[in-house]
Amino acid sequence: MLAIAFYDVMIAAHVASIIIAFGVIFAYPAFVPYMMRTNPAAMPALHAVQARVGQRVIAPFGGLALLVGIYLASHAHVWSKVWVTVPLIILLALLASGGMFFSPLERRMQEMSERDLGEGGAGALSAEYLALYQRWRVAGAISCVLVLVAVFFMVAKPGGA
Repeated sequence: MLAIAFYDVMIAAHVASIIIAFGVIFAYPAFVPYMMRTNPAAMPALHAVQARVGQRVIAPFGGLALLVGIYLASHAHVWSKVWVTVPLIILLALLASGGMFFSPLERRMQEMSERDLGEGGAGALSAEYLALYQRWRVAGAISCVLVLVAVFFMVAKPGGA
């Protein structure tokens, strides 16, 4: 008979939640610049999709990862471990930056690209839009690094399990 402990199921749910929540941010650097180069008229729709992904995927699954992580750390009595504290701080920072930075920035980029491109998308993206885009790219890269740092801490468990 296959016996699986509830705790093990929660570990799997925690890992799956992180993958679902943050996996997409690793794809953005591959397709957003490509879309901007090859089809700038699509940028307003792309930013709308980013906002939807943030609201419907990143925030809820990041929240689920947080809740399951709280259960796991409490059950195992590991709140004092650095491999719990560092990823917790990173997760809270990523979720906060989603609501306070990325969401408003992507909405602004959508509005600005709609304004710049005009009806039919024949215009050009402004220097103001490109500055926001650069800010988004840098913050996105930092977010990716933070996710990787959190994964390292959770897997390697520096300081011992």
